[in-house]
Amino acid sequence: MLYINETESILKKDTWETVNKNLLAKMLAEYMYEDMILPEQNEDGFVFTVNEERKYRFTAESRFFDSYDVDASSIEVLEEGEWIPATSAIRFLMDIQPMIGMSAETAGHLIKELNHTLIADANLLNNHKKTSDELVDLDYAELEGEMSGHPWITYNKGRIGFGFDDYSEYAPENQQETKLFWIAVHRDRAQFQSVSALHYEKLIIRELDGVLVQRFNEILRENGKLPMDYYFMPVHEWQWKNVLIQNFPEDLAKGMIVPLEEGTDHYLPQQSIRTFVNRTNPLKAHVKLPMSILNTLVYRGLPSERTVIAPQVTEHIKGIYEKDSFLRDECEVVLPGEVASINVNHTHYSELKGAPYQYLEMLGTIWRESIYTYLKPGEQPITLAALHHVDGNGKPYVQSLIEKSGISADEWVKKFFGVVMPPLLHFLYQYGTVFSPHGQNTILILKDYQPERLAVKDYVDDVNISDQPFPELEGVTEELRKVLRSEPPEGLTQFIFTGLFICHLRYMSNVLVRNELIEETAFWSHLADSIEAYQERFSHLEERFKLFDFFKPELTKLCLNRNRMVDYGYGDGDDRPHASEFGKVKNALHEIRVSRVTV
Repeated sequence: MLYINETESILKKDTWETVNKNLLAKMLAEYMYEDMILPEQNEDGFVFTVNEERKYRFTAESRFFDSYDVDASSIEVLEEGEWIPATSAIRFLMDIQPMIGMSAETAGHLIKELNHTLIADANLLNNHKKTSDELVDLDYAELEGEMSGHPWITYNKGRIGFGFDDYSEYAPENQQETKLFWIAVHRDRAQFQSVSALHYEKLIIRELDGVLVQRFNEILRENGKLPMDYYFMPVHEWQWKNVLIQNFPEDLAKGMIVPLEEGTDHYLPQQSIRTFVNRTNPLKAHVKLPMSILNTLVYRGLPSERTVIAPQVTEHIKGIYEKDSFLRDECEVVLPGEVASINVNHTHYSELKGAPYQYLEMLGTIWRESIYTYLKPGEQPITLAALHHVDGNGKPYVQSLIEKSGISADEWVKKFFGVVMPPLLHFLYQYGTVFSPHGQNTILILKDYQPERLAVKDYVDDVNISDQPFPELEGVTEELRKVLRSEPPEGLTQFIFTGLFICHLRYMSNVLVRNELIEETAFWSHLADSIEAYQERFSHLEERFKLFDFFKPELTKLCLNRNRMVDYGYGDGDDRPHASEFGKVKNALHEIRVSRVTV
C-alpha cells in the first residue's frame, strides 16, 4: 500500500502553510523562553535578525514565567527586501542553526523530526473535527487520541523509526484499535514481579482467559516445550517486526522465546504511544510496552531495572497513601498501580559496559491498574493535557467544561487547584516523595464537569525522593533507592515547578487568558492560594516549606528543546538524556506574594 490518497488528503498547500505557521509560532515562543534566540522588542512587536538581508517579525504578548504567546498569523520574514508571510518552520530552523551552535548532524535529524511532526499536525487539522463542546463528553481513552502532543517540545511527534504506514496504524491520534501479539519467554530468560496480592497465574487468567491460555499451552507443547517453564507476555506488533526478531534471533532459534498468537482483546494507544487501554474490557489492566522509536527526547523503551522494580514502587507509594488519612479520606487521590511486570534482558547488550540505553529497554511489559476501576458513579477521568487543548474553531476544551459546569471560570480554576495541589504537596512535604505531574502522567477526575479528584500514574519512571535525612524515608529499601532518583531540595521542587507549572499550567493559563476567561494574575494567584492554604494547615512542616520553596524569586530554568538541539543532540549514550539547565526563570508566584505584601 502506497498511501497516495492518504497523503494527498493531508498534504494540501493551505494545510501545510497553516501547520507551519502554528509550529513556527511555537518555535519562536519556546526558543525565546529557553534563551536560544533573543529577538528585539519595539513598539510594533518583535524582530529577530538572522542577517541584514533576512529577518523575522511578529507580535507576541508576554506572560509570566518569562513566556510569550506568539500570534501565528503575524509572523513575517524579510526576503529579497520584502516582508512576506513566513510559512516554513524548517527554513527557520536552518536560519538559527549556526546562531545557536547546533551541529549539522543534529539539524539533519531534527529536520526529519519536524517533518514528521508537521505531517501529524496536518493530519490532525484535516481529520479531527470534533468541537470542544463534543469533546467534553468523550471517553478518557478516546480523548487522549484528540490531543496534539507535548505543548513545550517543538518536535513533539518526531517518532523516528515509524514509516507512514506505522504512523497511520499506531499513532494515538489515528485512534486505530489494535490487538496485542503474545510470546512465551523461558523463565530462565525473564523476570516476573508483582505486588504481593497478585501472582503470575492469576494475572494471566485475568488478562487472557482460560481458553486462550489453553491455546498458548498447546502451541508450546507442539514445539516440544513445557508450559510451566515459560511466561506469557504481550508485545507490540511494531516492536516484534522491527526490533525483537532482529535483536533476539538466538533466543528464537533456541526456543527461549516462542511466538504465540494475537490476543482477542482490542486496545487503544494513549498519548505515550506505548501505553494501551483495553477497549474490550475497560476494567482490565492498561498495558505498557516498549516501542524502540525516538520520540521527544528519548527512545520509548522500558528500562529493565525500572520494569523489574515497578510493583515494589507501587507498594511503596500505596503504602504511604493507605496510612495517611489526608490522602486517603480527604483528597481521595487515585493511584493506579503498576501491579505486575515482566522484563527480558538481552543476553549480550546487558553485559556490554556502556551499551546504548535503547538496547537495554527492548523487551518487557508493565500491567497498570485501569483508571476505570477507581471511578465512582458520575465521575469522568480526563487527561490533564486536555486543559490546554483548543479545537479547530479556536474554542478551548476547558472553556466548554466551564460552561457545562455551571460555575464561573474563576471558581472552576479555584476548584482545580484545590483538587490538584494538596495531594502533590503532601507527598512532597510530608514524605519527601515527588511525582512528575505533567499532562501525560496526571488525570483529572471530573464530576458534573467540575474538578473532583486527582489521579497520578507512572510511578516507576517519575517518582523521586529527597536526599534529606527525613524519618519518613528510613523505610525505603536499598533496592528501591538504587532505582528511585534521590534529589537535593531544588531538584525535587523542580518536578512540580517545571513538571506541572512550566510544562502544563503556563499553557493552560495562556489558553484561559487569550480567550478572556480569567486574568493571568488571578490564575496564578489561585495557585499561590492553594499552596499557602496547604502550608497553613500543615504548619508543623514549616522547615520543609523552606527546603522545597515554590516562592523563591527565581529557579533554575530547565530546557527541553535546548537539550536535543544544542546539548545532547542525537548521541546514542548509555543513559537517557535529561532536561538541560540554562539560566534562571523568574517565578511569578514570588511576584504575586510580594505584591500582596506591598499592597
